[in-house]
Amino acid sequence: MRALIVYHSDYGNTERMAQAVAAGIGARAPEADIALQRADDTKPDDLVAADVILFGTPVHMGGPAWQLKRLIDACGKLWMEGALEGKVGGAFATGGGFGGAGGGAELTLAMLHSHFLEQGMIVVGFPKTAMGYADGGLQWGPYARTGNHEGMPEGVSDPQLTAARSWGAHVIEVAGKLLEH
Repeated sequence: MRALIVYHSDYGNTERMAQAVAAGIGARAPEADIALQRADDTKPDDLVAADVILFGTPVHMGGPAWQLKRLIDACGKLWMEGALEGKVGGAFATGGGFGGAGGGAELTLAMLHSHFLEQGMIVVGFPKTAMGYADGGLQWGPYARTGNHEGMPEGVSDPQLTAARSWGAHVIEVAGKLLEH
């Protein structure tokens, strides 16, 4: 099974989350072929070659980073062809923002889920019973609040990385069940 983790990272936080997701996948499915790629380096054909597609992004003004959005916009032909139908997808995010509400993380993750669903993919969320959910989870996927109260970058915490690893393990387990049939 090939898992492709596509991400954009401004300060290294989303990249750290992507690495944690990959570690969770590798721990649960050591035989999986795991690729981490920056959104700028990813082409639509890379998505076609994967069984599991995970998108990670910082929140930019309440939505995904434009680098990831550009990749999504380039996938219109894949939609026309049905090339991603039946693949497994999921999303994770990082963000600072002001206040404690997540700075648009839920909207960002919902937008990414919408893209996957539009493509006919099967989307995997994050169950509240999974390890790390209380510290870095939303039903949509893992989320790391990376900004302080002034909106300045602080980094990803160990509990948030635990949530990302846990979610990666969950996604690959679900994918294995779905794709073996």
